[in-house]
Amino acid sequence: MAKQVTLTARPRTEQGRNAVKRVRARGGVPAVIYGHHKTPANLEISHRELEKLLSHAVGENILVELSIEDGADKTTQLSLIQEVQHHILRPQILHVDFLAVSMTEKITADITIEPFGEPDGVKNFGGLLEQSIRTISLRCLPKNLPELIKVDVSALKVGESIHIRDVQLPEGVEALDDADLTVFIVAEPTVAAAATATGAPAAPEVLKEKKTEGSGDKK
Repeated sequence: MAKQVTLTARPRTEQGRNAVKRVRARGGVPAVIYGHHKTPANLEISHRELEKLLSHAVGENILVELSIEDGADKTTQLSLIQEVQHHILRPQILHVDFLAVSMTEKITADITIEPFGEPDGVKNFGGLLEQSIRTISLRCLPKNLPELIKVDVSALKVGESIHIRDVQLPEGVEALDDADLTVFIVAEPTVAAAATATGAPAAPEVLKEKKTEGSGDKK
């Protein structure tokens, strides 16, 4: 299941671009929490704590127990990291969205799907494993949400495929994507690859004698 961790946050009352710059200048990350029948609220998270949390996670679908400290008051809210915005040039987190959730209500999330094992069609017949989709949309209770879906592709022969309906999901988890959608397929080898795999000789290169200037048949 997805990791569940605790993260400290505090309300962010300042608005505007300059306010966001001040948050980042003091080592914070602007954030927002919404969903679960709650009014969206602006928060500030420690950049160091968030970066550490994400560096140890397989994906960004992480269950977070937000501890929101407002002076002497403290509240907690279970949430799911919904989106993380990164700087395109620097290793900096610019913004994070949290989705408020309840342990008793199902949620939907896009989870990364990865293959493991070497397909028979690749290993023995020179085929090529192709992956059509990188994430799968799932619905489940927060406690059942997986961090990652891994699929064994070792039995796949050339021309065979794995569809959404073939993916084994954890108990209590259902896929929302079209069941007939192809996830993995072992494609036919190319002509060059097939020749190499079978040991067949490649077509010989035809070399033509280069004529020197002035050469040719004499009349």
